[in-house]
Amino acid sequence: MNKLALYCRIGFEKEVAAEITDRASERGVFGFARVVENSGYVIFECYQPGDADRLAREIPFNRLIFARQMIVVSDLLENLDPQDRISPILAQYERIAEDINLKQAVELFVETADTNEAKELSTFCRKFTVPLRQALKKKGWLQGKPNAKRGQILHCFFTQPNCCYVGYSYLGNNSTHFMGIPRLKFPADAPSRSTLKLEEAILTFIPRNEESKRLNENMVGVDLGACPGGWTYQLVKRGLFVYAVDHGKMAASLHDTGRIEHCPEDGFKFQPPKRKHIDWLVCDMVEQPSRIANLIGKWLINGWCRETIFNLKLPMKKRYQEVMLCLENLAVMLAEKELEFDIQAKHLYHDREEITVHIALK
Repeated sequence: MNKLALYCRIGFEKEVAAEITDRASERGVFGFARVVENSGYVIFECYQPGDADRLAREIPFNRLIFARQMIVVSDLLENLDPQDRISPILAQYERIAEDINLKQAVELFVETADTNEAKELSTFCRKFTVPLRQALKKKGWLQGKPNAKRGQILHCFFTQPNCCYVGYSYLGNNSTHFMGIPRLKFPADAPSRSTLKLEEAILTFIPRNEESKRLNENMVGVDLGACPGGWTYQLVKRGLFVYAVDHGKMAASLHDTGRIEHCPEDGFKFQPPKRKHIDWLVCDMVEQPSRIANLIGKWLINGWCRETIFNLKLPMKKRYQEVMLCLENLAVMLAEKELEFDIQAKHLYHDREEITVHIALK
């Protein structure tokens, strides 16, 4: 068990490979990434046995930007007999059980990559889940409680109907979503589908038990580049009053709430009203990532907001390098002003050629 499988959006395999290589080397773990373009996943093979498990425990999953899921896997099982795929999978789990307590496992995910080609496997994966789960439980595994804080999720990751990786991820340091994808429903009254990006960001970055304290009717937000109001909608839904900054028109339904003030101004020139405390800044403007990063830094340094979620639109080339440069420059800007802060970034499911960043001042 010296491999990690990391799921991602298709086309971002190289970014995942660069990131996991950097995070592993920081911990003195070395290996190489197997990258197949547009496959929707990366296999990182460690040189030393046991290092993959170590990485799965030590690398904070919520600090990985481009990975949707991180699991420890065995060697690829190939040429599985369609009449009996379960036996070789159980044999792999027998080996895994020598190192970890599979009785603590709480769930089984039979998954495939998020690609058009792999989606043809989805129906098979759903049907195969039930007999495999039954076989695992018959072995005495998968006995953990669903609300357990410790244990594992077992994964069976099919790349073809007769090929799969068998492995596990650690609760508390993984995505608990099937295929690492949160399933969100588009609100019928939302002005645009971009609303799902901010909803996913809030669910990703803000713990559920803190959401009502950090986003409520006593707070004021600013949405830069707000038109037609997809992101403003998420703030208003949580009770905030929002200054919606954009030369374009806002959805009439948002005006009807009485919870917004439309400011037809340039998002780069707008400043919050004097003597008005702003709690939240959100921004989804189409602009160079370095320019957006500098804008956000200005807001935080000037004390114009305390918490922010924003998108960085990525260039066609050197996307990982551009992301790291922007985040590093932001961290330097804030540190120079002796501000204490926490910064997270994630390539969310509802993002495309962009990442979403969250910064909270302490």
